[in-house]
Amino acid sequence: MVLFAPVVTVSSSIALRLVAYVFLRWIPGHHAPPLVFLFACLYAISFLAVHRSQKTKAAAVAPTSPSSSKGQLIDTLANETDNVIQKGLQKTVGSNEITPVQDAKKWPGWALLWGFPHPTSFWWTLSTAGINAVLCLCVLDLVYRAPMMYPSHEVSFARVGHVSDTSANLLIREPDPNQLPVFVSYRSLPDSGNSLVDAPWKAAGKTYWLSNETDYTFTITIDGLQPTSRYQFAVSNNQSGHFNTAPRQGHVASGTDKLTFLTSSCIKPRFPYSPLSHPLSIPGFRHLASWLPSLKASFMLFLGDFIYVDVPRRLGSDPETYRREYRQVYNSPDWPSVSKDLPWIHVLDDHEIANDWDGNTTAPYPAAADPWRLYHTSVNPPPVSPGASYFQFVHGPASFFLMDTRRYRSPSQPLSANSTEKSMLGSEQLAHLLSFLSRCEPEGVKWKFVISSIPFTRNWRFGSTDTWANYLHERQIILEAMWSVSPGTGIVILSGDRHEFAATAFPPPEGSKWPVSATVHEFSTSPLSMFYLPFRTYEERDGEGEPCVKYVPDGNSKFGAVEVMGGKGEQGVMRFRLFVDGEEVWDHVLTTGPAVVGGGRGRDAVWG
Repeated sequence: MVLFAPVVTVSSSIALRLVAYVFLRWIPGHHAPPLVFLFACLYAISFLAVHRSQKTKAAAVAPTSPSSSKGQLIDTLANETDNVIQKGLQKTVGSNEITPVQDAKKWPGWALLWGFPHPTSFWWTLSTAGINAVLCLCVLDLVYRAPMMYPSHEVSFARVGHVSDTSANLLIREPDPNQLPVFVSYRSLPDSGNSLVDAPWKAAGKTYWLSNETDYTFTITIDGLQPTSRYQFAVSNNQSGHFNTAPRQGHVASGTDKLTFLTSSCIKPRFPYSPLSHPLSIPGFRHLASWLPSLKASFMLFLGDFIYVDVPRRLGSDPETYRREYRQVYNSPDWPSVSKDLPWIHVLDDHEIANDWDGNTTAPYPAAADPWRLYHTSVNPPPVSPGASYFQFVHGPASFFLMDTRRYRSPSQPLSANSTEKSMLGSEQLAHLLSFLSRCEPEGVKWKFVISSIPFTRNWRFGSTDTWANYLHERQIILEAMWSVSPGTGIVILSGDRHEFAATAFPPPEGSKWPVSATVHEFSTSPLSMFYLPFRTYEERDGEGEPCVKYVPDGNSKFGAVEVMGGKGEQGVMRFRLFVDGEEVWDHVLTTGPAVVGGGRGRDAVWG
């Protein structure tokens, strides 16, 4: 032990610091905490053995006369310890390099770098051990502090979900029985310019009883509203907010020439980790909030991973564990800044259940679906069919289909990606999606948006078994339906999940019956507030026909703003704007193919 203790001390210290840094600042993977504490145990045992050996040697070589200097004592201890380390290194890796103690003789600060006890200085020894101890405490803080100390049972809030041209869905949570009954009121604001709606407050609804069965939540739908109008709502528990009703189908709001909405996915509070930040802080929300006044977005399309129940460590699989994760996001000090005037619409992804989920409705899906239903789908747009967890709606000049890529999918293994028996959506959802793509939209609706929680492109090579790249047969059916939409209608896929951004084009095969103007585009944007990958995972390959338009991998916070232009011209126009860490970094404009009936070559000639 004496021979190998110095080597173990240095190597375990370096490993502990490296893994802890990656975990706290780069990727909060669930494998890291056990490794950190394994290295910490090895470090503590070897560190104490080295320190005890140093004290023993110090007593043996203590000066016997006043003429003996302290420098001679340090040199003696250091040389003897060096000999031990050198022998250990030669036996383990055959190294004859300079050792940590030789470095420490020249400059005591090297003891801090290596994590090695200083031969004679108690304070340098305490400091270097303290660094590793603090890192361990930070790991414990990130893993356990929020779940243990901020379960957020007391959080009270109200938020807006889907808003149509005549109605708005509100979600209210109030756990305090002293606030019962809870009343909801609303009124038209003067700047709406709508003389048909009275300015006085109107009753929207009330509830006399809330219980743990619904986690103290309830929903209200306010009906009978006027299109393109601004409203204020107020709840008797001192919650309030605003929303704008949608314009009539095919139109844009008065005073503007476009519809703007936002898209992103993936949230984990307090990451990257800072010991000074609130345990429920969400830095990406602050970036988003800084742009909301100028963007004037109508709603946020959030594409999954609103919670990470299994990151950095799963602490349970019961409904309460999942509910706590939702409550913590809504209890974040940064949540009000992105919700007071912004409706949120949601789709489901894996970390709201379990990583890379493909188990349909088996456990833990029922426990995960409980808060997903209470907090999100209860105020989402209407489901396509009763009991379904996929949705569609029209908002002004755009039509939307929100897929569920988790509940209905076939297992990712063992069938091949091209298997005809493999399905991402299930037969019923696929039929509804194909119907959505083939139907004629109201006049003025020139864009169809297909919403997927996972990327549609196969250009992401890491973890591709969880994406559409592993369900190519069904994907091809959908692509052919997209290429076949009515002339003059554009198809855009919005996705998330990858913690990177990429824009990808899907042109029809060369020489096929479809015109080039039928090209489909995907914008995949994430995370809103989470880690980004330190290595590149997106790669365009020859022969696959999925050219990269733009790839932006870096950034802990990314969101997109989609601007759909109104107007009565033959071609539709939309613009995608990308924001990374609070800065606008890229934008791209698309136009639909011409609304010309005829062969592909003729339509392309008009399209240019």
